[in-house]
Amino acid sequence: MAYQKPLRFDILAKDPSTGARRGRLYLAHGIVETPVFMPVGTQGTV
Repeated sequence: MAYQKPLRFDILAKDPSTGARRGRLYLAHGIVETPVFMPVGTQGTV
């Protein structure tokens, strides 16, 4: 089994009134800025 680096999530900002967070998620294939708009749908809606 190949070695993989563990996931890492850095919180860059947090809203104290709602708990909303802005951060960076470090994955093996790259960095993802959060929050992210992720359009998804079930088979029935697509």
